[in-house]
Order: sequence, then structure tokens, then C-alpha cells
Amino acid sequence: MAIPTIDPADVGATGLAWLLFSYGYILCYASNLISEGSDLLLLVPSLAGLVGGVVLPFLGAVPDGTIMLFSGLGDIEKAQETLSVGVGALAGSTIMLLTVPWALSVYRGRVDFDEDNNMEPNYKQPKLTKSSFSETGVALSTEVNQGAKMMMLTTLPYFLIQIPAFFLSGDRETVSAGEKNWAAAGFVLCISFFILYLYMQVKMSNDTIHKMRRIAVIKETLKKGAVSLRGALREEVMSLQKKESRRRASITSDTEKSPLTNGNGMDHNQPSAEISELLKGILGEAFRAYDIDGDSNLNKKEFHIFLSDFHESINKNTVDDVFADFDRDGSGTIDYDEFIAACYVLITKTSNDTGGPGRSAPKRTSSRATEQLSEKILLDDDEDEEEEEVPEDLTALSPEEQQRAIIRRAFSMLIIGTAIVLMFSDPMVEVLSEIAVRANIPPFYVSFILAPVAANASEVIASQYYASKKTRKTITVALTALEGAASMNNTFCLSIFMGLIYFRGLAWQFSAETLAIVLVQLVMYVYAQRSKMSTATGFVILSFFPLSVILVAVLEYFGLD
Repeated sequence: MAIPTIDPADVGATGLAWLLFSYGYILCYASNLISEGSDLLLLVPSLAGLVGGVVLPFLGAVPDGTIMLFSGLGDIEKAQETLSVGVGALAGSTIMLLTVPWALSVYRGRVDFDEDNNMEPNYKQPKLTKSSFSETGVALSTEVNQGAKMMMLTTLPYFLIQIPAFFLSGDRETVSAGEKNWAAAGFVLCISFFILYLYMQVKMSNDTIHKMRRIAVIKETLKKGAVSLRGALREEVMSLQKKESRRRASITSDTEKSPLTNGNGMDHNQPSAEISELLKGILGEAFRAYDIDGDSNLNKKEFHIFLSDFHESINKNTVDDVFADFDRDGSGTIDYDEFIAACYVLITKTSNDTGGPGRSAPKRTSSRATEQLSEKILLDDDEDEEEEEVPEDLTALSPEEQQRAIIRRAFSMLIIGTAIVLMFSDPMVEVLSEIAVRANIPPFYVSFILAPVAANASEVIASQYYASKKTRKTITVALTALEGAASMNNTFCLSIFMGLIYFRGLAWQFSAETLAIVLVQLVMYVYAQRSKMSTATGFVILSFFPLSVILVAVLEYFGLD
């Protein structure tokens, strides 16, 4: 897809810098649109597994893949030159993701190593009291170990294309002809690994890591006020409720009914263990924030404020009845477990039961204390974040209508983001090539440094968000996402190059670059097989990014193409 653009060769240094900034910003914005649209789909239970397993990994690689595709299009001789821009983007993206955000994640997620427990990471309070980088760090879970193995497995196509590349020399046509069949085999291998990776992600869509990401997305969405409590959770809770009913039905087909149970023996007033775990993961911090006096209980006023702030206009009589059901001792308060059960009851009630179509609570004048309280909800560490305007067009809808609106909005963001990437990737390739010409350096180095900034910003931000929570689960989410991004580069993105070599007759003459990509992944694989990583090791990993550039330059100096 082409748009009218300014030829980078026709502008001065200032104009070239402006084009670089403009295109980079636009591509970064588009990448964030794709990321946010994908995250919104995680709020739809029927799509969450497919989104987490297929959509997120695939669309996350689209910005990189598009830059690589356009680097090999156009006039064949010019395409051979600009192809190094795409290779630079591939190498820069892969190595940057495995070094810079990885090291920053270790730093942000670091906790003390417990001297009394074989120097294992301590995830109990207080988590961080030591300043020494060698005495702090993070745990590397089995999921991180497995993710590194998958990442290393997907490097095999690099070895395949390098077999002829090491031995062939001459002009483009001669090298391309010798590499053609190898490229075809590499293309098939890349696509096979790509499908295998997506299959594994779908298969694991209900594991702890995927659940953690979905919970984080729901919490962030509720924090922003983008949807109401029931809009975010009703479909998810009802889905889990049906799953539990089927499980119970398979165990027994003759359960006696009682006033508080359904035909499968489920208590309407008590969530199942799985639903309870979900609600506690999402609402636990909210309970602590609304517990103003810190007595581990909520009174009726605090409960009403909670529902109002979460855009629920359930009528007062219904809330009072539910509150009374769980305030069994008549103390005027409910504890944490009772709060979770009460939320479960209100979430599962129909619009008729709650006295309205789920419209947002009317705006109210609150005290400064309540305003300060609301600022702490769900994500206490985001104190400096600007308050976002609540999109009343969603919170004013019923839970069912909110789900449909979320799907529409998510797909709109995905379509717009992808369209922007397709339109501006080609101009970005031309700008990077022109910078290389004027600086009199190979395009690979320019693309290696600059392309990942525009294409991978969302992955870097997400990894830091999860790592900052300083839990064993969230650091696992952060690091496995980075490994997954590298695996996508090794499969989806590399398949684009294999296709360009086979179908367009381009030559793969990037042995030094390939060696750097594979070597960094090999070293990271070795590090990821450990059970922990110190902060000091994280800084060593950070140095791999500039060192890899130096390695390529040295190898090329000694004659490796």
C-alpha cells in the first residue's frame, strides 16, 4: 500500500531527521494501536484463547515483518541493497528484545536473594532491602526455561540458509541461484515452526502465564474506567460457571436440588474456586484500597463507593440485600472473602435483577479523601499517570452490549494500526537507507539501532509493566513474552526473507549478521536455563546489544559478508 511521500533524497539534514522522527512516531503509534486492540480482545472470553495464542504473537510481529517485506520490494538491484535494512531490523529487533528490555525487566523486578534459603529470590515482604546487584535478582521459572528452548529450536532456519551462503560467492544472480532451493526449504521450515509455535500457544492459552496477562489487562481496563465491573467480568465469570457446571455434571448426574443450589449442586451465592481465584486476582488490590480504616473489612458505605467508582448503578435495595446476605454477624461490615462472594453475586445478576440496564453510576461530588482513594485503585505504582477521560459510551451500556462494543473497538484498532504500518513501512525503509548513504555507513547498522525503537516499543513497555510488580508470576510473564517475540522473529519474520530470496531472486549475503543473531540467542538460552538471574548478570546481558554491533563490524572487517 503506497501513499504520497517526500523523497528523503530531496531534503536536507533537518528534513531527514524530521522524516525519521515522524515515520518512527507513526509506526510506534500504529504498533501500540495493534497491541491495545489485541489486549481489548482478551476481555472477550470466547476469543481470549485464540487471541492469546494466535492474534497477539502474530500481530506483535507485523510491524517488524512489514519493514522487512518492503526492504526487499521494488527494483531488483535496489532491493538487494535495501534488503540490508530489513536484515538490520530483524537483527536489531531480536537482539534488542533479548537484551535491553530483558536487563531492564531483571532490574525492575529484582528482589533480595535469601541468604537463609540457598540465595534463592525472596518474594515475601519486604522484597527489596539490599543495594548490591549481586545479592538481588529474579527467579527464572520452568516456563522461562521452556520458552528459551523453543526460541533456540526456531533458529534452525538460519543454519539452513547459511550452508550455501558460506560457500557461494559472485554477483547477486549467481549467489541467488545457488541459494534458491535452500531458501525454499528454509521457508517451509520457518512456516512449520511458526504454526508449531502458534499451536503451542493456543494449547497453553489457559495456563498461568496467559491468565496473568488477561488479569492484568482487565485490571488496567477497569482502572481506566473503560468498562464497568460487570462489563469486564460478567462474560468471563459466566463462562467459568458453565465450565464448573459441566464438570460437576460429569461427576454426578443426580444431585439433590436445594434453594441455594442449581441442578449441579453449585451454590448461587458462592463462586467456585476458579472464579474466586479470578476475582481475587483482579479485585484484591481494590478491596485493600477501599478499606479506608485498614481493618480488613468494608462497611456498606465503602462498598457503595466501590461499586460507583467501578461504574455500576445497581439499585440501592439490591446492593443492601446482597450486603446483608454476607454480613451474617450484623456488624455492618464484610470481610475479604465475603466481598469477593458479594461481587460474584452482583456480577452474575441480570440487568433486571440489578434494577437497570447497567448504566454507569451518576457523577457525584466526592471528598478529597475519596478522590485520593480512587487514584490508588488497582495499580498503586502508577501514581504519576495522567487521569484518563472515562469513555461513557461503553460504561453506559449493559454488560452484553459492552462486550459487543469492545469487539468492535478492538477490531477497529487492529485494522487501523495494521493499515498504518502497511502505509508507512516503505517510506521508513527509504529514510533509513538515505541516512546510511549520507553517513557513509552500511544500512544494516542504521536499521539495527533505529528500527526496533519504532517497531518494538509496546513489547518493551509491557515487559517493564509486568516486571515492576515484583512477583514470580509477573517476571515470568515479562521474560516469556520477550522470548516469544524472538521466536516470532525466527519464524514469521525470517520466512519473509526466505520468500524474498526464493521468489524475487535476492541473495542472502549476511553471514556476519546471522552469526550475531544466533550467538546472542544461544547465550540467552544458556542463561535462561538457570533457576535465577542476578541483577549484575542482567547488566552483562544489557552489554550484548552494543557488543553484537561490534561483532558484526569485526567479522565484516575480516571478510565475512
